[in-house]
Amino acid sequence: MTSVDAPPGLRPFYCPIEPALHPDVRLIESRAIDWIDRFRFYRDDKDRARVIGTNGAEFYARFAPSGITGNLQVIAHWVYWAFAFDDACCDSGPYSADPAGFLPMAGVLQRALESPWEPVPGGGPFVTALQDIGRGFHACATPSQVRRFCDAHRAWLFGVAWQIANRSRGRMPSLAEYTAMRLNSAGGPPTLAMLEIANGAEVPAAELAAPVVRALTEMTMLIDSWDNDLHSYRMEADEKHTDQNLVNVLSAQYGWTAGRAMDEAYALRDRVMTLFLRTRAGVDGSAALRCYLDGLGHAIRGNTDWALNVPRYHNYGEPMPHPGWTDRPRDTNPAPPPIPAIRWWWRLCELDKENP
Repeated sequence: MTSVDAPPGLRPFYCPIEPALHPDVRLIESRAIDWIDRFRFYRDDKDRARVIGTNGAEFYARFAPSGITGNLQVIAHWVYWAFAFDDACCDSGPYSADPAGFLPMAGVLQRALESPWEPVPGGGPFVTALQDIGRGFHACATPSQVRRFCDAHRAWLFGVAWQIANRSRGRMPSLAEYTAMRLNSAGGPPTLAMLEIANGAEVPAAELAAPVVRALTEMTMLIDSWDNDLHSYRMEADEKHTDQNLVNVLSAQYGWTAGRAMDEAYALRDRVMTLFLRTRAGVDGSAALRCYLDGLGHAIRGNTDWALNVPRYHNYGEPMPHPGWTDRPRDTNPAPPPIPAIRWWWRLCELDKENP
């Protein structure tokens, strides 16, 4: 029997999308490390190694393999910053179980991003670094893209606050609630909002707000967040903070072993992956929208290619054996799973079939 004390290993991933990587990834990484050392949002040399070991440049170089190098540079800064902030203030640290402390800090941080030109007294390195990122986005992105990113950043911080509130009460959410929370708490909204900036292609507002595009964006967020849960499960088990993870949520709700819960988690993500591929194939629009939709696919494949080797998910030890890939989803059921927050994705596809 598999248990939390002996975390189950990874299974092969279903993702029939080709891998890709931006050719300037090493240049972007080198410049990003210089930037990290300038703002020093780490405590010591060990913490610095952990920040750099998140491989933030590679992470987004896989999301936007044809992106504009200068724009990707600013984005890489945010990725490194976000991983460091997540470790220091969200998953661990003084705010990780203190929503009353997290929210005022997050509010100051969010406003600093939205108004990055004036220094924030006592803001600290996370604030000053984020303001530099904000100024960088204003220099390379359109006003609409900057506004979309800031709004998405707020959604992320809200999701994290929700997660911290659960932790403060020792509360394990249901699968339905966890799914709704995880759409934001894993950082999906700002990460995908940067696709437009990376590629220098602003999607017309009417296209980006279309229900089917919103659904595809949410599917990408959820697949990536659930995949992160699968990749990080062993590390989190070692560090004793697997409280809100898809595997544990399923185990708590259904009484399954960790091994059974992981199998079911893979089946759930494959069900969403199948819907994503089917839905995306039927969407057309402007060149900017097509670029964005391609980016969503790169985001799913790139997230796993990055995660399979990043020290962040392997506790800075030897990487886990590569689980390989599978060309068949584990769950081919075309009906929606019993999760209210995402059931509308399937209903939307049914309506599209009825009204071609």
